[in-house]
Amino acid sequence: QVQLVESGGGLVQPGGSLRLSCAASGITFSIYHMGWYRQAPGKQRELVARITSSTSTNYGDSVKGRFFISRDNANNTVYLQMNSLKPEDTAVYYCNANRIGLGARNYWGQGTQVTVSS
Repeated sequence: QVQLVESGGGLVQPGGSLRLSCAASGITFSIYHMGWYRQAPGKQRELVARITSSTSTNYGDSVKGRFFISRDNANNTVYLQMNSLKPEDTAVYYCNANRIGLGARNYWGQGTQVTVSS
């Protein structure tokens, strides 16, 4: 059974930092592209950051230079370091595992709430 378990969310003041973690099980983690998405109330889910199996990264325009994604294949975990947080970063953050091509699969975590407020 595939599980993606996010942790690290919470309440933080504007300008603060948080680090999200997503622990994966039930998949061959190293061959999956991993991503973080977020969804704010009344808005569509959007890409925050993505890291491929070969560790190439890409980021949503609104977080470039503030957020950083990394992965630890030895521990089947992907991280999202979030710096200089803004109120507009408030959302539920979801971990995603994606495999393309033959045997394509797509999995989501349950989400973790991030609230940026003074």
